Amino acid sequence: MKVNRYVIALLVLTLGLWSCGSKKDNNENSDEFKQAEESLTDEIKDVENNLPSPTEIPYLLQATGAEFNQSLLNDKKKADSYLTRNDKAALNLGVYASDIGYLVSYDKTQEAIDYVTASKKLANGLGVLGTFDQEVLKRFEKNIAQKDSLTKLVNDAIKQTEKYLKSDSRIKPAALMIAGSFIEGLYISTGLIKSYPKDLKEQDRMLVLTPLIRVVLQQRESIDDLVKMLSGVEQTEPVVSILEQLNSLEGSYRALNIEEKIKNNQADQILKDKNLADITTAVEKLRNSIVE
Repeated sequence: MKVNRYVIALLVLTLGLWSCGSKKDNNENSDEFKQAEESLTDEIKDVENNLPSPTEIPYLLQATGAEFNQSLLNDKKKADSYLTRNDKAALNLGVYASDIGYLVSYDKTQEAIDYVTASKKLANGLGVLGTFDQEVLKRFEKNIAQKDSLTKLVNDAIKQTEKYLKSDSRIKPAALMIAGSFIEGLYISTGLIKSYPKDLKEQDRMLVLTPLIRVVLQQRESIDDLVKMLSGVEQTEPVVSILEQLNSLEGSYRALNIEEKIKNNQADQILKDKNLADITTAVEKLRNSIVE
């Protein structure tokens, strides 16, 4: 019977069974486990490449003309509370990465530097040396007026962190960091729509909300990719809970019947903020479970 490569890889990551048995079996199992682990890493990398970078969604939001909303960020002072658990540290390192992207896209550079400093604590707590070090802060300050350069710095720092974690066989925290980044971007998007003033004329409101809603709707495929990625790592908490909530979120997207409405020339019915109520609620619940 063919052994599922995910099972083999998870044994490598969690139980260390390659150390058991005879020396001959030891070597054979080690080779098989190593191949399976590399295969899983490659598959996760493929999914990861399809997900938006920490700065992509924030830039899409800024391009819509939506005003900046500070209350949607995760408080940087909470970084210390995440240090006692690696899963929380990984998730919220991703959250802060998207928060930094959001700040940078709206030229809130000093606040972005403060969040980089908070992120450094989490990176160091995870043993990811050098990705958010003093040199990164210096480069951030040096390029303070160059939005594109700052964006590249954020994305590069996160990419380096992912690379370091996966090279050290810590695929789960790498996947959690990616998940935290995406979920925060989606949370900011739905939060902007939910908090947008309702005392304006409907036509004026929808002038800004329509492109924001499009940003949210465009993320459905990325949610599928995220589910695929998290399904390939060790199925313990918080992965199990996040997957359960992501599947619920997918259900909210399916309920919109986007494809059917487009087919029937009813696309305008989708682009209403009230239609995103269930999606917004699901995203809020998921994001709150990460940052609490």
